[in-house]
Amino acid sequence: MLALPRPEYPRPQFVRKDWLNLNGEWQFEIDSGDSGLERGLVNKELKGQITVPFCPESELSGVGNTDFLNAVWYRRSVELPKAWAGRNVLLHLQACDYDTTVWVNGKEAARHRGGFTPLSVDLSPFAKPGDTVAVTVRARDDSRKQQPCGKQSMRYGNFGCHYTRTTGIWQTVWLEPVAACALKRPRLTPDVANGLIRLEQPITQNCPSLKLRATLKSGGRTVAEAACRADLDLGPRLDLHIPEKDRKLWSIEDPHLYDVEIELVDTAGKVVDRAASYAGLRAVAIDGKKVLLNGKPVFQRLVLDQGYYADGILTAPTDEALKKDIELSMAAGFNGARLHQKVFEERFLYHADKLGYIVWGEFPDWGSNVGGPSGDNQKHTLGYVSEWLEAIERDYSHPSIVGWCPLNETWQELTDKITDLDIVTRAMFLATKALDTTRPVLDASGYSHRVPETDIYDCHDYEQDPAKFKKNQAPLAEGKPFENGKGKWNVPYRGQPFFVSEFGGIWWNPDAKPGEDSWGYGERVKTLEEFFARFEGLCAALLDDPNMFGYCYTQLTDVYQEQNGIFRFDRREKFGLERIRKAQQKPAAIERL
Repeated sequence: MLALPRPEYPRPQFVRKDWLNLNGEWQFEIDSGDSGLERGLVNKELKGQITVPFCPESELSGVGNTDFLNAVWYRRSVELPKAWAGRNVLLHLQACDYDTTVWVNGKEAARHRGGFTPLSVDLSPFAKPGDTVAVTVRARDDSRKQQPCGKQSMRYGNFGCHYTRTTGIWQTVWLEPVAACALKRPRLTPDVANGLIRLEQPITQNCPSLKLRATLKSGGRTVAEAACRADLDLGPRLDLHIPEKDRKLWSIEDPHLYDVEIELVDTAGKVVDRAASYAGLRAVAIDGKKVLLNGKPVFQRLVLDQGYYADGILTAPTDEALKKDIELSMAAGFNGARLHQKVFEERFLYHADKLGYIVWGEFPDWGSNVGGPSGDNQKHTLGYVSEWLEAIERDYSHPSIVGWCPLNETWQELTDKITDLDIVTRAMFLATKALDTTRPVLDASGYSHRVPETDIYDCHDYEQDPAKFKKNQAPLAEGKPFENGKGKWNVPYRGQPFFVSEFGGIWWNPDAKPGEDSWGYGERVKTLEEFFARFEGLCAALLDDPNMFGYCYTQLTDVYQEQNGIFRFDRREKFGLERIRKAQQKPAAIERL
């Protein structure tokens, strides 16, 4: 019997004891003409098989079809465990790209738009524990249309910085039983100034006489408890005050996490629902041009991480592979990452929380044509704003996330005309700030900054000559930062913290054969020594700049034909890491001010 793929619990910051992993073999069929509904595929056996949670384009799925798959179908019979009697059963799809419809026993049960955020289906209207149900899933996905898809190629093959597509289910599918009155995903907000963790706990419905109870533990020992009525609104709040002697901050050097136990209790003291979570006590703030972590400036030595895998594409082959990517980055001297054009799996953030690895969350807006010469082409605005809000809500409580970036490389000349780009950029910025007041927000990475009050300002600069690169960035000292678009795309800089959020991308593949599709930024280095000299010079230019709060080097690994990573696509080392790490250990000027 084959081992269950990706067997680990998929939602590590909101854990219930009972659950059932549905990964593994499913019936599968490609529906190129998107005519499956008319042909009755909802209630038919499908022609092939696929290994979930890997997308059909991937090697690990057992399908390996990299053509355009306009629609795909999945089907599986599932027996709902009898032991779950008396509770509602939820079906979760952690991610399914792009428009998803779920049928249960031939009846439509749910719809969801968005390829990067979860979908949950209440099975109680269709079946009860002990029953066997037929679950059918259809995913429609055409990256040639205007929809957010990140770096997925809109051509048949890979090209430039666009890569093999992902269609349909690409994260874990699973079941869990919940009570009628149940906990929903909590929001855990650290408050370092007051020494507490604030719990906002949504509940599925208002049930009289229920009480919310929460316990905070450190190293297995209870350090804080609180309780309140849970029947006065659908989102009761608790403050878990931590005694001063038990306060330990989450930091890069010491990523301390508190365990959180959350319970709904009835008048008889019976626990109606229980879940486990965790939280880190840490604060992110801005002081002039500095970004502070727990009140101290921390130079953010970030790497661009696109989260692609040769065998799983957007899906890591194993949970250990997610953790290994962070460990490789840290071994190279980086202290965090910009998670680029992808909403990463929740378990990646779990490992980042555990390892003390700071990250910026980003929405995969490429494909939705934000910007361009006119910018008036935002047909799918509501779709990607709603998906971005789902992503923030999913990931809000992770201490490793230190900032948000809704858009990437939007571009358009700034004129006296208010365009859709102006409206969309502002909408994404304000929506992010409304949902999360605790983290800085960068309105758009590189290119067109359209929100004057954006918390962070940045640029992308792939100049390969360290001397010219340093000259590009020098005017920041006079309040005139390097701008993509040569001053034509952006609202004026107002003295915000500034960083070069993409640079480097040094092209190095000593094994590339003549005619092989291989590229990086600028002229290809000819020797390993030339690579190191260029890397050291570029990093030093930014580390020595007292007005720079961080940087983001492109990139962690090669991705298909884009061969400018610190590591190869299969994660093997290209070269020894000692000089890469040493170059980044140089003290940053902004930390010494």
